[in-house]
Amino acid sequence: MKTQMLKCLPIIALMLGSAGITNAQEIQETTTTEINPTLFSGNNGFRKWSFGLNVGALAPFSALGGKNDFSKWVPKLGYGASIKYQASHAFGIQLDGVMGDLAANNDKLVNGLAPVSPYRSFDTKMNWSASLSGVITLANINWSQMRTAVQPYLSVGAGAVSYTPRTINSAGISEGMLPKATDISFFVPVGIGVKMNLTKSVNLDFGYTMAYVDNDNLDGYFKPPYIGDKYSYGHIGLEFALGKKTKPQMATHNPPAQMNRELRAADTKLQAALEASEENMRKKMAEMKGMHDEMAKMKMDSDGDGVSDYFDKCPGTDKSVKVDGAGCPLPVVAPNKDTVIRITNNYVITEEDRKIVSEAIRNLEFEFAKSSIRDRSFPYLNRVADMMALKGFSLKLGGHTDAVGSNAANFTLSKDRAESVKNYLVSRGVNVGKIEAVGYGETQPVASNKTAAGRQKNRRVEFTLY
Repeated sequence: MKTQMLKCLPIIALMLGSAGITNAQEIQETTTTEINPTLFSGNNGFRKWSFGLNVGALAPFSALGGKNDFSKWVPKLGYGASIKYQASHAFGIQLDGVMGDLAANNDKLVNGLAPVSPYRSFDTKMNWSASLSGVITLANINWSQMRTAVQPYLSVGAGAVSYTPRTINSAGISEGMLPKATDISFFVPVGIGVKMNLTKSVNLDFGYTMAYVDNDNLDGYFKPPYIGDKYSYGHIGLEFALGKKTKPQMATHNPPAQMNRELRAADTKLQAALEASEENMRKKMAEMKGMHDEMAKMKMDSDGDGVSDYFDKCPGTDKSVKVDGAGCPLPVVAPNKDTVIRITNNYVITEEDRKIVSEAIRNLEFEFAKSSIRDRSFPYLNRVADMMALKGFSLKLGGHTDAVGSNAANFTLSKDRAESVKNYLVSRGVNVGKIEAVGYGETQPVASNKTAAGRQKNRRVEFTLY
């Protein structure tokens, strides 16, 4: 047993050294990226050749089928090598070579009695064995990964084995096989195993092969009914893929996962193209809408002064006022001294006038539940007063409240607040006849009275300039 172990040590060292070198090379070549061939493009983009080294236990028995000529088999170390060609993802052809020893004895009792045999034990030197097998991968464990980590397999084939048996007879004398010491016989290997992917180039191989020999002298004992002997080889080994590291191993490559990945990539690309197309369409629609709005604006003349709104720099000009090409009133020609002058109001309400009134409305505040105007509102009302005194506009003030309180109280409060604004404007020089103050109470809300924000909007004084 020790001698067999010593024989296998160089092989074990070689296997470990090869695995270490391959691992180191793959770690150093971090920039090397594995390129997966396009689906349905054939097998040229894969690594199909590999070689393996293995060690294990040889025993003169088979887990399936037949009887043994000796009652107790003794495991011996064996060692071997293999070369494999992967013809497709699921099928490969493998050439195996195995060497080692086979041994057994009759120390085990059968039905409480020692076996009836002229021999105590045997020891066969298996000089060499060579077989060619078809290897079928049964399934891939992880279908979601491009490179499967585990591949169970079955194998069956045919081969030849050279062996030299020696037996120990019941008298303890060693006997060689007659009429010749060494024989070569045909055998059928049937195997099962599993391979585990360690790196992109190295697989760990656990296998068990049963060999059925077409001869009954493997153990040196011809025993009726002369059924062929058998042996088995359980091994562990390393398989090394040959070829460029940019190519994946065909045996570990997962076509369904690649198809799923390529479909997802195509779907993502199509989705991106659709989103880009939709975004481009939205931009085009926005441009068309902008052009439509520009054209509509160029055709529109809101104040009827004959100048399009697109070019009108003085919108809101009265139709009776003569304007220039920019839509602004023409200057009034100064009359001669002897001309009778009739003062008329030629002013029109401009956007600036509306802005002054709008700012006054936004900044108009009263004391709580009172008609007293707060001081911060006076600068804005002053601007309204100055504008009215200058241009002679008329103004209608409409007071409004929220729904808090009685209708009568709200009506009075709205009227008083409108009057307060009127009185202040009159105090600033506005003709009293130009201002009308009206109170509407809570009858004309502009928002819901159920919320604080809505009630705030309803508490207001509306300015109508004319």
